[in-house]
Amino acid sequence: METSVFTMLLAHLVAALVGPFLVRRIGRNAFYPLAVVPGASALWLLTLDPRALADAPRVESVPWIPAFGIDLAFRLDTLSWVLTLIATAIGAVVLVYCARYFKDTEPGLGRFAGVLTAFAGAMVGLVLADDVMMIYTFWELTTVFSYLLVGHYQDRQASRRAALNALISTTAGGLAMLVGLLMVAASAGSFRLSEIVIDPMWQSAGPYLLTAMALILVGATSKSALVPTHFWLPGAMAAPTPVSAYLHAAAMVKAGVYLILRMAPALTHLEIVTMILAGLGAATMLVGGWRALRQTDIKLLLAYGTVSQLGFLAAVAGLATHDAVFAGLAMLIAHAVFKAPLFMVVGIIDKKFGTRDLRVLSGVGRAAPVVAVIGTLSAASMAAVPSLYGFVAKESIYTALWVAGGWQRLLLLSLVAGSVLTVAYSWRFVHGAFGIAPGAPRVETPRIAVLYWLPPALVAVFSIGLAVAAGPLEEVLRAGAGVLPENGSEVHLAVIPHLGVPLLASVVTLGLGVGLSALARPFARLQKRVSPQAWADGRLLEAFDAERGFRRILRGTDAVSIVATTLFQRGSLPYTLGTMLVVLIALVAPVALTQSPLPDNLVLFQHPLELILLPVAALAAVGAARARRRLRAVFLITVTGYSVALLFLISGAPDVAITQALVETAMTVVLVLVLRRLPLHFSRRPLRIGAWGRWGIAIATAVVLCGGTLYAADARYREALGPGLIEKAYTIGGGHNVVNVTLVDARVWDTMGEISVLLVVATGVASLIFVTRRERPIARVKDLDGKTSIWRRRIDSELPQNALDFDARPDDVAGGNRWRTWLSAGLTLAPERRMVILEVITRIAFPMMMMFSVYLLMAGHNLPGGGFAGGLVAGLALALRYLAGGRYELTEAAPVQAGMVLGAGMAIAVLAGVLPVLAGGTVFATATPVVHVPLLGELHFASALIFDVGVYLVVVGVMLDFLRSLGSQIDQQQEAETDAR
Repeated sequence: METSVFTMLLAHLVAALVGPFLVRRIGRNAFYPLAVVPGASALWLLTLDPRALADAPRVESVPWIPAFGIDLAFRLDTLSWVLTLIATAIGAVVLVYCARYFKDTEPGLGRFAGVLTAFAGAMVGLVLADDVMMIYTFWELTTVFSYLLVGHYQDRQASRRAALNALISTTAGGLAMLVGLLMVAASAGSFRLSEIVIDPMWQSAGPYLLTAMALILVGATSKSALVPTHFWLPGAMAAPTPVSAYLHAAAMVKAGVYLILRMAPALTHLEIVTMILAGLGAATMLVGGWRALRQTDIKLLLAYGTVSQLGFLAAVAGLATHDAVFAGLAMLIAHAVFKAPLFMVVGIIDKKFGTRDLRVLSGVGRAAPVVAVIGTLSAASMAAVPSLYGFVAKESIYTALWVAGGWQRLLLLSLVAGSVLTVAYSWRFVHGAFGIAPGAPRVETPRIAVLYWLPPALVAVFSIGLAVAAGPLEEVLRAGAGVLPENGSEVHLAVIPHLGVPLLASVVTLGLGVGLSALARPFARLQKRVSPQAWADGRLLEAFDAERGFRRILRGTDAVSIVATTLFQRGSLPYTLGTMLVVLIALVAPVALTQSPLPDNLVLFQHPLELILLPVAALAAVGAARARRRLRAVFLITVTGYSVALLFLISGAPDVAITQALVETAMTVVLVLVLRRLPLHFSRRPLRIGAWGRWGIAIATAVVLCGGTLYAADARYREALGPGLIEKAYTIGGGHNVVNVTLVDARVWDTMGEISVLLVVATGVASLIFVTRRERPIARVKDLDGKTSIWRRRIDSELPQNALDFDARPDDVAGGNRWRTWLSAGLTLAPERRMVILEVITRIAFPMMMMFSVYLLMAGHNLPGGGFAGGLVAGLALALRYLAGGRYELTEAAPVQAGMVLGAGMAIAVLAGVLPVLAGGTVFATATPVVHVPLLGELHFASALIFDVGVYLVVVGVMLDFLRSLGSQIDQQQEAETDAR
């Protein structure tokens, strides 16, 4: 297919991003232009022939993660056409309805508009996705967006609790579904769901595939609110009514039923699974109908009715026969066209009459006759009153079950019982919403704008229109069920059905439903007597109340987490680290004991220097563990790091050796700065057994890690990748330094992730030190007023007066009283804290280090170096300036905010990925233009150098942030403490 699917999804994304700005600009009327996006999508779908899509689906696929065979794959066939049309058409109508439902003063309206539009796009993506990873991605997007929509009223506890219940229930099911999808994808050897469901493996399915299918259906049943997770949907009625009209009537809750329909070709070989699914659906239909008859809030009544109808749909769809899928599709459309307007009608009643309590509503039918007609028509279709489309769809289900015979006729009896409850609660809704409530005053006649009642009317009219168009619609739905074999079907969509048992079942359903409505009060008393709330309490009540049971599980989980936290998270870093290491040892040791003591091909050493370096590193590590002084431990740890750098160097990895040495140097500087806020000595442990325990954990961890490394190297079963990268690094990446080319070209996404982590770490460190503000104005020496000194003298001592009398301001201000110094801000240090030799060395070394850092940056593509190493050298140069001249010297060396440097680096790194796309290539594509320079000749400039510049700036920004937070800020804190004393 062309790019129609991607265009739809991109249009929804853009609309979602623009939505908040439109609301801010034109208020609630912004919903009208937002409705154009799903509306245009629906119109485009109507230009297609859904019957042709059954034999020739329109497919679009773009590689996403080629190494794993994962694609951005979309498939538009008849089934997805039906669901997409529902999602887009009703989505457009609901957005138009929102323009009159909300006021301009509604809190968070812009966010709501953006999230609702994004949800519509996610639902479209879900039903069109063919790759299982794409299905899961959109599945969870609908979960997250529904969480935000249900919790729209953030100041209401009921909204927050309902949103959390929905999030936990559907997310848990989604994770189970992901595991199941990955299992079947592995068995089928394909990530395409369209290929998985028709794979021959289902014909001889064993426990593995049964387990996988069960996990998939856990996700489907939780999403469509089947027992026992049915409780989250009525709770979600705390959301604004447009959310209920779209997510919980036409979109999100249909996702589970859609997945069942999509898995039908596989389910047809798993009869035990279809029987379980049918039983769950029938139970859900009965539970939802029973609970609906007890509600006095008409919105909750419809919510439980939705639960009941979803059970009805799941029971039929799960049968996985041609007739059942055909009838299930018909009923799925019917449910959307009668339940969405019903919720919108409830929204009108709630807004115009101020209540949803059917005991208070009286005379709404006379006060708002148009709304009453819309609600009554939709409720009649829900009750399957002839000759509305709801009756046509339900009659097709009755026929399909009767024709199938066997145990499906028993299912028919249970669904008839559930449909009797449907008739009863449909009448309860109509009478409660539009009739006369005994003892309640008549409501006043409100003014209802045409654009308020027109959206539900447009949808409700399809309860008549689809019945008239039953013939053409049957052809479409027959094509949707065409993936399953058709065996002389007797099931049709008919306004006037044939005489027979199915028609008799419909007559019985209506008759018993009317009778139950007439006996509403006695039946209500019966419900009250048999309700678990009347005779059960404690755990027994929780066993019958799914929501209470769910909350009990959450409380139990919280209790277990508290106990576990107190055991393993005591606020002690050694204890936490020890726990992690003990778990590592416990996991690895059993496997290690089954291996031979040493690999057969072990080489003890490759270079004689290893015999010197390894003992030095081991002694330094032991010395660091035994050290009582923190500073000594830091320097001994640094010795181990430099030893490792030398090992890299003699192993032929100069790039890694340089980076290791620079990282160790920078880390030493940072640790020394941190030590200023810590005691000089480590605390002593009173118990000797504790020391022996720590030594035991340390030695065992060392053995496990070293042994694991040895056996990991021995487990190689393929040729090393290194030799193959040498040629490609030059021909593709345009560089001779394989390590650098790999980091900025072949594995550029890894490097992007690493610099992102660096940025987050720098921000976290700064936030711990800068309590009030992260960025403060940079104080330059020229801005200082009068005489200043940092790290002031604590006591008076015999110093020459001219050593104490100085002025840090420039010559043109201070005149001849200003000293000449080696560093720009040297005089801001107290005289006794200055080291002239260090200042001289810094004056000479700083420009050389900065030039060397630029050299490493520029030469890294062909020689040892790169942006990371160059940035570390520049950062160490700044650290040298700070150590020699103090915080004002640091600002003179880098008079810029660290956040600006970090942001510029990330922006350049991102730009390096975007520029190739703008030039018609792919993200982070590499180009190596040749530039002729006089005297120098041909110069090759790799485009990856742009990304390396971004890395360079990020590393410099991180070092600058560390020096400002752990250096300058702690200096000021200690000076303030000195002044206080």
